[in-house]
Amino acid sequence: MSKWRELADRLRAEIEAGRYKPGEPLPHIRELVDRGEGSKTTVQTAYKALEAEGLVMSSRGHGTVVQERPTLKRLGTQRYDKVKWRDDDQVAFIADRVASGREYKRSDQTQTISRVPASADVAKAHGLPEGAEVYARARLVKEKGRPTHTLTSYYLPEHVEGTRLIDPTPGPAGKGGGFRVLYEAGYEPDSMTEVLRARKATQDEAELLQIRSGEPVVELHRTTRTADGTVIEYAIGVHIASRFSWEYEFRIPDSARDGQGRG
Repeated sequence: MSKWRELADRLRAEIEAGRYKPGEPLPHIRELVDRGEGSKTTVQTAYKALEAEGLVMSSRGHGTVVQERPTLKRLGTQRYDKVKWRDDDQVAFIADRVASGREYKRSDQTQTISRVPASADVAKAHGLPEGAEVYARARLVKEKGRPTHTLTSYYLPEHVEGTRLIDPTPGPAGKGGGFRVLYEAGYEPDSMTEVLRARKATQDEAELLQIRSGEPVVELHRTTRTADGTVIEYAIGVHIASRFSWEYEFRIPDSARDGQGRG
């Protein structure tokens, strides 16, 4: 690994650990050179890499200063409110941006469409034999040019062939996005299960998300069903942990009052 990359990785880790707080300057370039961290060019290159990631900002007279990094709200049930995608045009990532008071462009989401053999997880979710063909709709979502997360949805061919969901045009799949397409095709999303787990990014994920290998990510598995229990989408997402705060609001169950308690 190049020396500037090693220095950038070390400074990034120190910023994320809180050694350098938002608004505080990093050491002057000369100070790092004198400490043996590398040549002036090495330090400047490392600082430019951190600036490109949005971690720091350089200005004349103030040096290189750590930036505030407000997180995006990643809504829970509210992001899937039917009024947002059925009656309006707020697909899930746009609903998050609106809730966070952040700007967005529909082109912040790019996608690739392919027909692939179902992995074990995908096959189990859809009730298929492993290796059966499904459509994979892989999205990369960015904010101001920087990736925030990926999301790949897997569909049965008979549910989506002939629809906008297999159109590779960048951006959401038309007004209302994928849920609107399924709804109009007669497969109305009615319930879903989401499973979250934290882990470290793989090398491939780090390259795609433009983060260092091993940085924390949150992996999401989402299963979407119709009212009769038909699975119409199984999705896997990988979110940069430091870019999101996860927000859930729900009614607290009272199974005894609702007649569902044990007799």
